[in-house]
Amino acid sequence: MLNFPEPPKNYSSVFLEETDKPLPKKIDQRTRYAFFSTIATGGKSLIKSCKDLHLSRFVCYKTLKPEFANDEIEEKRLIREARVTAMLQHPNTVPTYELGRDSKGNCYFTMKLVHGYTLREILDYRERYDLTQLMDVILQVGYALEYAHTHGVAHRDIKPENILAGPYGEVLLLDWGLAKVWHPDGSSVADEETAPSDIQDITLTGQGKAQGTVHYMSPEQINLDPAIDHRTDVFSLGAVLYEVLCGHTAPVGDKLHQVIDSVLNDTPALPSEMTTQRVPPLLEEVAMRCLSKNPDDRYSSMAEMLRMLHRDWRSTLAGGP
Repeated sequence: MLNFPEPPKNYSSVFLEETDKPLPKKIDQRTRYAFFSTIATGGKSLIKSCKDLHLSRFVCYKTLKPEFANDEIEEKRLIREARVTAMLQHPNTVPTYELGRDSKGNCYFTMKLVHGYTLREILDYRERYDLTQLMDVILQVGYALEYAHTHGVAHRDIKPENILAGPYGEVLLLDWGLAKVWHPDGSSVADEETAPSDIQDITLTGQGKAQGTVHYMSPEQINLDPAIDHRTDVFSLGAVLYEVLCGHTAPVGDKLHQVIDSVLNDTPALPSEMTTQRVPPLLEEVAMRCLSKNPDDRYSSMAEMLRMLHRDWRSTLAGGP
């Protein structure tokens, strides 16, 4: 289990003056939230912390940036994200509290305010953690995806930045803004957000190495395949597993077009060839199968992948050097 500092006391302490203060006779939603502080900004959204004055707790508040507040497509996506997150009630997802409109009529939704480190932050200090700890994170993400898939939802944006390890051993799969859902008959509508909106906004580190969502996207997601299904998440979780095993992303390239070409055409090197650390053969086998270009060659379900990960991968190191 990964152990981190507890949340700040001002967020978590409980006092009688807060629990017993009167609830207003008339509820005015426009004055429910106060003490806003920006936590993060996405491509088109804002994520803030604020205090819910009715329940005397701090929550996470997500809304659109002002320049997108009146964009009907972006509003539809935000509402979908709120409802998908709310309907997927699982220990490895973030509870959603409310979906509403502010005094200006702009959409927002509130969620549990969570604390911890993202898997990206953890992997930046990979040497501090053993593989057993990191595999626990992968397993818990797999549980969330298995639950989502059985309820008809594909996440489509699995990456270390969207995986949070909390202070009490919890692991949370964040950001369902690109989630794909289907009609009851299995059909889907053409949807313009198959690819992450930040695919053209890939950032460069000081060493000029490309880092971004595209490293974890499946070939069918890059190709905007309308037939994309839950196996895209199998690919993406496999890409995260690959990085956990060897410290490198599976696709290579310093520029965006090079990384995309690598995802579409290159067979990644074995993780054991990319590190001096010993890589369990079983986990290497799982990662490489997940990264198959053809979805039919991957695990057919997240449940099948999890069954492999639950096998005794430590014992497969016994025959190594």
